[in-house]
Amino acid sequence: MKIYRPQQKKVRIEMLPLIDIVFLLLVFFIYAMLSMAVHRGLPVRLPTSASAKVNKQLILSVTVKADGRIFLDKDEVTGESLAAALKRKAAGETGAGVLLFADRSLPYQQLFNILDQIRAAGLTRISLQAEAEQPR
Repeated sequence: MKIYRPQQKKVRIEMLPLIDIVFLLLVFFIYAMLSMAVHRGLPVRLPTSASAKVNKQLILSVTVKADGRIFLDKDEVTGESLAAALKRKAAGETGAGVLLFADRSLPYQQLFNILDQIRAAGLTRISLQAEAEQPR
C-alpha cells in the first residue's frame, strides 16, 4: 500500500518586506544626517532667493553683520586682516572655498570689498549664501 505524503514546500524568505524595511532605514538615516548638518555661519538676516542651495563642500565661512563687523568662522577679524586670516586658515587645503554670509542690509560696496579680500587670499570658490524664499 502506497502512503501519500504531501510534498512540503521549500522555505522561502520573502524579499519584498525586507526591501521595504531597507528603504525605510535608508530614508531615516538620510533625514537624520540632514538634520545634523552643521551651520558654520553666525546668525544674520540673509537675502532670499528662489533657487538658493547650500554648498556643504566649502570649508571656511565669512560672516558680515549689518553693522559691518566681519567674522571668519566665529572669530572677529578686521577688513584689512581678512585676506591674511583666510590664507592662514586655508593653508594646505586643496580646493578650499568660502561660504559668504552677508546681512541683507549691507551696502553693495562693502560686500565687494569683502569679495576683493577673499580673492586676495587666493580663494576663488566663493558661495554667496541666501535663505530659501517662502512660497506665497
